Amino acid sequence: MTLDWTHITWKELIEIQFKKYNESWSDVVHSTLTEEELNRTFDCSFGTAEGVPFTIWTTNRIYFPVQYDGSEWCESVSRNPCDDRTSHLGGG
Repeated sequence: MTLDWTHITWKELIEIQFKKYNESWSDVVHSTLTEEELNRTFDCSFGTAEGVPFTIWTTNRIYFPVQYDGSEWCESVSRNPCDDRTSHLGGG
């Protein structure tokens, strides 16, 4: 699947993270995104951050937006204490 980074949705970017951690929408406990915000297209490439802020809690993880120089993507951390270290995120 080829993604158009200048015409993408949070849903697509979040699903990339879900796949990385073997999760799906059925694992979502709570989301701050409305259906409209989840499916709104935006340019996640360099420039200005265009995606709306959000937090999504699943059974095992917490998902959130990250940006660097206007380039946006989704990252996540474990919802529960563990030995995973979190790298520096964002900037710019």
